[in-house]
Amino acid sequence: MTLSEQLRRRLGTRAGRSQDPVAAEVVERDRKVVVPQRSMTPVVVGEGQAAPDVQEISVHVEGVDSRFNEAVPDGLHVAAAWGWRVIVVAILAALVAYVLAYLSEVTIPLLVAVLLTALLLPVTKRLHAWGVNRGLATAITVLGGLGVIAGVLYLIVSSIVSQSTQLGTNVVEGFNELAGWLQSGPLHVSATYFNSDEWVTRITDWVKTSQDTITTYAGEITSSVGHFLAGFALALFALSYFLHNGGEIFDFVTRFFPRRSRRRVDAAAQNGWHSLSSYVRATILVALADGVGVLIAALIIGVPAAPALATLVFIGAFVPIVGGFVSGFVAVVVALVALGWVKALIMLGAIILVVEIEGHILQPFLMGRAVKLHPLAVLLAIAVGIILGGIIGALFAVPLLAFTKTFVQHLSDELPNPASNTVVR
Repeated sequence: MTLSEQLRRRLGTRAGRSQDPVAAEVVERDRKVVVPQRSMTPVVVGEGQAAPDVQEISVHVEGVDSRFNEAVPDGLHVAAAWGWRVIVVAILAALVAYVLAYLSEVTIPLLVAVLLTALLLPVTKRLHAWGVNRGLATAITVLGGLGVIAGVLYLIVSSIVSQSTQLGTNVVEGFNELAGWLQSGPLHVSATYFNSDEWVTRITDWVKTSQDTITTYAGEITSSVGHFLAGFALALFALSYFLHNGGEIFDFVTRFFPRRSRRRVDAAAQNGWHSLSSYVRATILVALADGVGVLIAALIIGVPAAPALATLVFIGAFVPIVGGFVSGFVAVVVALVALGWVKALIMLGAIILVVEIEGHILQPFLMGRAVKLHPLAVLLAIAVGIILGGIIGALFAVPLLAFTKTFVQHLSDELPNPASNTVVR
């Protein structure tokens, strides 16, 4: 006999033992309905007389499912309720991530434009406060940013070109020293591996036999350059519109939320935007400090192309904690090839010192209380970003975490009052 049949039999037995002789029982397939009988004699009320009190009829419905629910612990009920909601949210997040990845040629330039807007919007507001027209202030800001980028690229290229001869000579000397150590050292590598004529012959033969591969790579590189230029143009246009009328665009986005929640969402988004702006400005200052520190160390040690290496560290420092060290390792390799292992170790020590100053002094001081992120949360965000989106994912992971943390925290700190439709803290 199954469990459901046993429950039905027990329900029928309990119904037969009822102490109410006036009750009429209706036992259906999965439930029992008990309806007390009342007299059907009509009550006549004369004029000026009060109607007698009529006792309410109570109906009790008890189903088999309720018995099953009582058998399940409360903790399991709560876990099941949380479980299916978490699954739905995870599926939705995965769907959004898939759409963003599929449209990466559009979403990445838009995200870059958002970060640049967080950096440059104060400049546009200041120009507009000084009486400059909004459109003209936007044009000045965008063109000024392009001018700064062009100037930095010019300094990098000029420094590399001016020191290319010395750098080439140092690379050749370093390679010869490495080859000599490999031949006469404990590895005893054959000298034929370092014969330049043999390498030229191998490279020529590979080029002749790999025409299709080279053509494929050339086509992929050309396509990548085209995508980069298209993304750069899209980011530039998006930045211009965000600076000019970003508030109107955000007001349109808030219309997708329920009317009663728009004010809370708007306030939380404003707080998140302030945190994002503070994070971007602090990251710029930290990256600038890292670049200057590496530049000073490279100039003192005498590493070739020091400005270019410092710029590389500046760009890499936009990925907190690990970016400055990884990009600074390039300077260590250049110092090893050009100047030897002693000065390479000195350069490595300088890189470690710069990274320690960044992590223990600059970031806590510059970030302050505006963007208070735990170092473990930053590392986990960078790791997840690298897994999902590579270098681009690592670049956007921490800014997204900063905005989301402040946005959710502001919403959770507010308590809506359904009666008055107001929000109290």
